[in-house]
Amino acid sequence: MLSLLFKNFIRSKGTKIGLLFLLCIGFISLLIGKQFQDKQEKSIQEATIYQKEHIARNAAFHKDEIGLLLYYIKFSLVNNTFPINSLAIGQRDVNPSIQNVTIRGLEGQKYDTELNNPNNLLSGNIDFSFVLVYLFPLLIIAFSYNVISEEKESGTWKIVATQSQNTFKYILQLFYVRILSLIALFTVLLFTAVLFLNIPLDQSFFVFFGIGILYILFWFVVCFFIVSLQMHSNVNAVSLLTIWLFLIIIVPAGINAFIVNKYKIPEALELTITQRNAYHEKWDTDKNETMEKFYKHYPQFRTYKLDEKAEFTWLWYYAMQQMGDDESAVQSKELETKLEQRNRTSELIAQFIPTLHTQIQLNEIAKSDLHNQLLFLKKTTQFHEKLRLHFYPKIFKNEAVDQQKWENYKVETFKDATEISFLKAFMPLLLFIFVLIGFGWRNFNRLAA
Repeated sequence: MLSLLFKNFIRSKGTKIGLLFLLCIGFISLLIGKQFQDKQEKSIQEATIYQKEHIARNAAFHKDEIGLLLYYIKFSLVNNTFPINSLAIGQRDVNPSIQNVTIRGLEGQKYDTELNNPNNLLSGNIDFSFVLVYLFPLLIIAFSYNVISEEKESGTWKIVATQSQNTFKYILQLFYVRILSLIALFTVLLFTAVLFLNIPLDQSFFVFFGIGILYILFWFVVCFFIVSLQMHSNVNAVSLLTIWLFLIIIVPAGINAFIVNKYKIPEALELTITQRNAYHEKWDTDKNETMEKFYKHYPQFRTYKLDEKAEFTWLWYYAMQQMGDDESAVQSKELETKLEQRNRTSELIAQFIPTLHTQIQLNEIAKSDLHNQLLFLKKTTQFHEKLRLHFYPKIFKNEAVDQQKWENYKVETFKDATEISFLKAFMPLLLFIFVLIGFGWRNFNRLAA
């Protein structure tokens, strides 16, 4: 019986067209992932070459003052891109994966980003996670909305019911062949990605695979529940498409609007302006006042005294730069806190919205979520502080440029070591699956009685 059901299902022209369409879209998403991966690798290679040439060129040109040299030199920090990131690009298409900073004021540099085509940002990337979250459910709905109702409407259901010893088992078999087909398609696409994108078969990959399977099962049990109500095919189709629209578009948009209004953040531009204004104001204030604030921040540098006779010194200049960051620290901390609150709130709410939960978890596994970006920004702050503490003494003592080993300053890499929580990843989807199966089973039994 099962093999016959599978043959009848797979022979359908609609089934073949649907599976072929999704397969093609899936391959396109892998090509987009490959383009993203190549772009990231190229950017990192170019940053490595650029930093080496950039430092050497400036060191050769600014030989006399190390303070002037370090005004221009940029140092790069890379947010490590894992191969699986090609499947769920997430925040990486709008936030930079490379931070290039000088030892001057940080806040004016931290939120610099690449120039992108606004139309591309608006439409987003059709990566594999998009295909899974948005398109797989549509095909599942198309395959399942009329599982029983079509036979009832054509008058063949009574024959099936009399010939089958267990009609509920027959219904489960109808769903089984459809589930098997979609999971097989998902598996083919994902293991093609392993070969095409060089994704390692590690814990992240198998958790990604597991979430994908559970997400597909979730949509099948949604169809199972709607079918269990035994309504007309048209009603089933409209109901399922309404659920898809509600879970995929309306609810996420509503949640986003709620979070944005609840946790209003200061604009990065406003923060940059505050930092720059604080710095520029120091040109017109007493130098000793600026230096006292600087010594309060860095008491270890109090031994370096300001030359009162000199109109300009690098000690005073970099003290001004530091004060710009210090006086915008409140806004900076507020921005960081509000972004963390947005991230925590969205993760909490998403546990009750399977579609949103799946998207967030896929991005989290791929290290392309907001949490990863916040960690990268924190690492950028630490990286910048390390550079300052390293170079400030050299500047204040005016060490010779040619005595520095500039070739030792390499591009540094940040690796997100956040561990994957299996409970957090799988439990919400499993709960929804079991609850909907329970309600569907109850409906079938009640209608059968």
